[in-house]
Amino acid sequence: MLKSIRRSITLLRSDIEAVFDRDPAARNTFEVILTSSGLHAIWGHRIAHFFYRKKLRLLARVLSQFMRFLTGIEIHPGAKIGKGFFIDHGMGVVIGETCEIGDYVTVFQGVTLGGTGKERGKRHPTVKDHAMIASGAKVLGSMTIGENAKIGAGSVVLKEVPPNSTVVGVPGRVVIKDGIRVPDLEHGDLSDPIEDTCNTLREEIEHLKSDMVRLRQELERERRNRK
Repeated sequence: MLKSIRRSITLLRSDIEAVFDRDPAARNTFEVILTSSGLHAIWGHRIAHFFYRKKLRLLARVLSQFMRFLTGIEIHPGAKIGKGFFIDHGMGVVIGETCEIGDYVTVFQGVTLGGTGKERGKRHPTVKDHAMIASGAKVLGSMTIGENAKIGAGSVVLKEVPPNSTVVGVPGRVVIKDGIRVPDLEHGDLSDPIEDTCNTLREEIEHLKSDMVRLRQELERERRNRK
């Protein structure tokens, strides 16, 4: 009993510390406890998850729906969430029943960790420690998001994401892995369009300069010939 209480207190502390670590707007503990909707949703989930594990499924679902009404964040009571989980802003976040979320994970508003259909069993993502999922990203299906992975805003992820990588786009593709940029094998390495335009203009200016020099030389020759 004492061990369970200590573990619960440690979880609550880690949730508060996560807000201070990752939210620059957090000023003091009292304000965070009163105003952080992400923190309220996580604490509500931890209570609902306790009831869920005790087979009090109806009570767990009612509590999760009540927290959804209060915070705009829907976390199924069956989802397993580690310590230091942080939801920034939070409105529109949806986390499915069989999700497994590691320690010190960050998600932003509008994120969905969902399934792809009516399949049974493990049908939602597993998110490893220190991963970050940006605003509006959709991670769908039973796959693993590796440790320290980053999912870009608005991305749709349908397959595994390696550790220490960054994924962007629809569908999501790895653009950085272990700090090194990964070329797009389908469309080639995506370059900066502004830089490409500047390079093209620079080349055209050089061509025009060469043409001007050539024209001046020809005019000079014609003048000499007339004399």
